[in-house]
Amino acid sequence: MKKVFLYFVLLLLALSMIIPFFMMFLISLSGQENIFTDYKNINLSFCAYKNVFHAIPVAKYFLNSLIVALCTTIGQVIISALAGYGFARCKFKGSDILFFIFILTMMIPSQVNIVPLFYLMSKLGWINTYQALIVPGLFGGFGVFFMRQYFMSFSKELEEASTIDGCNIWQTFLKIALPCAIPAIATLSIFTFVTTWNSFMWPLIVTNTESMRTLAVGLTIFKSTFREVTMWGELMACSCICSIPVILVFITGKKYLINNPLDGAVKG
Repeated sequence: MKKVFLYFVLLLLALSMIIPFFMMFLISLSGQENIFTDYKNINLSFCAYKNVFHAIPVAKYFLNSLIVALCTTIGQVIISALAGYGFARCKFKGSDILFFIFILTMMIPSQVNIVPLFYLMSKLGWINTYQALIVPGLFGGFGVFFMRQYFMSFSKELEEASTIDGCNIWQTFLKIALPCAIPAIATLSIFTFVTTWNSFMWPLIVTNTESMRTLAVGLTIFKSTFREVTMWGELMACSCICSIPVILVFITGKKYLINNPLDGAVKG
């Protein structure tokens, strides 16, 4: 009986998350005059998607967002894995204090960093470039903390075995620790990609031309172009396009979140 109730609750939670996406897709296929009417007797079409591609350069916005999200995700995962393993395994004088100071940066609201970051990007001549969109997102306290906690729980027996086999610290990290950290890497990659893909404030500030705007900024600009009436079909169509990469990334990385490569690696 408990399992039935649990499955029922999980089903309700799943429906509460799926239904909004389904309604968004349904509205994107409906004409403007049919948005607030009965959906039983309307003709569905992809005209809204066609109108979006004619109104704004969706392909360019999509490509910009994809480049920024992929580069930021790859860079942050590499840096976080290296720093996390260093803090977890390479102890030196003051390492705990340094890690504590690093973690304190997570307590600072992102809005506080906008002005100094913009000033730095301006001095470097990076305004309205991919560097300004990517580089600030490569360094994150959460990623380092997350990977450090994973490597803290990593089996020392495996590292000792690799040391006996003649591996140095770099070989142990690359050949032993990193392959076993795939679940943690996949989790961090998904979080980083989704956060970067949905980022709005920073891309809006550091870009000033249409050719460098991301999809999140383009969606807002598209909405502001229709001041007299809200084009719900086109707006939902653009939202559906924005959702596709996030869904694909989650589906691709989901299987790595379930498996644990350390299972059975060490037998006591």
